[in-house]
Amino acid sequence: MKHIYTGKTKDVYELNDGNYLLQFKDDVTGVDGVFDPGANSVGLTIEGAGRSGLKLTKYFFEVLKEKGIPTHYVDADIEKATMTVKPAEVFGKGLEVICRYRAVGSFLRRYGLYAEEGQPLDAFVEVTIKDDERQDPPISEDALDMLGILSKDEYKVLKDLTQQISNVVKEELAKKGIELYDIKLEFGRTGTGRQIVLIDEISGGNMRAYKDGKYIEPLELEKLFL
Repeated sequence: MKHIYTGKTKDVYELNDGNYLLQFKDDVTGVDGVFDPGANSVGLTIEGAGRSGLKLTKYFFEVLKEKGIPTHYVDADIEKATMTVKPAEVFGKGLEVICRYRAVGSFLRRYGLYAEEGQPLDAFVEVTIKDDERQDPPISEDALDMLGILSKDEYKVLKDLTQQISNVVKEELAKKGIELYDIKLEFGRTGTGRQIVLIDEISGGNMRAYKDGKYIEPLELEKLFL
């Protein structure tokens, strides 16, 4: 195993067969010791967070696999908090794609002149650039195309996949009486055909979920859901 990258919430290793191993960590993003899925820095360490995030990720990736939605997932080992994935190339230096069902977080901070807190949104998709220094700025379809990060045709695929995947997660959570407010996804290109696939994870650490109007912490979400 060759160490490739140290991330905020997971480390990446290259395996001998060409696949990659993601080692999930107990670090979560946040500010001043308070968890925030949209934050650009590690805010706190929660014991068991890595394994918890992986349990949810494994569950959702396997549901997506059954539905024929393309991802980089191969398999997962909960005990070791590792996930084996196919190699994928990110867009530019990395993008995050957010799907929003209610106006909260940065959406509300930006558009509070027009939006009310918790106001329903129709699976609104926005793309942000992974750039800690510039606070992950949002970017439009035209700018993505002009800067050579992804083409307009690829953007359509990205948006469609984001809504499909987010709706699957939303429906699964709803079965347990949990409402999805927003979710942050990542995508990459894989194989010679450069197919666009879901990468990274789907866990409490990259979504906001509520039950009976109350926000559910990431570890609590895993317990409630699984």
